[in-house]
Amino acid sequence: MQSFSRFLQLLTLVLWIGGIVFFSFVVAPALFSILPDPELAGRVVSRALAGLHYLGLVCGAVFLVASAFSEGKRQKAMRGLIVLMMLLTAISQFGIIPQMQHLRQAIGSIQALPAKDAGRAAFDRLHQISVILEAIVLSCGVAVVGLISPDKN
Repeated sequence: MQSFSRFLQLLTLVLWIGGIVFFSFVVAPALFSILPDPELAGRVVSRALAGLHYLGLVCGAVFLVASAFSEGKRQKAMRGLIVLMMLLTAISQFGIIPQMQHLRQAIGSIQALPAKDAGRAAFDRLHQISVILEAIVLSCGVAVVGLISPDKN
């Protein structure tokens, strides 16, 4: 059971962290460089990010269940980091993104607004928070990989 538990933990980390890296460094930049309308790219990115967030929450839950069947001194630290990752993902998905979507609906084209516009400034601030949260989730995930990597937990 211990081996299968470790396998599930590694699998969930690979899926979650790999998804974040692929989304952040491949999907989002490609959409903004290929699609002719930044607003359309933003809507696609928002939809894809929601999928990534739900995947992360499921992976986190599976990791936590699997970790209940694992022994080792690092398990507590790994569980704590996974819970933090899930919390930050939930804040982004259910707190930050809805605010960004509300601003998009209220304002229309974010890109058409002047840089000093209050609506654009609010959107840019929320976007920055979203990016920071995703970077922290990724960093925590890499830390969990470092904790789970040694043969002996």
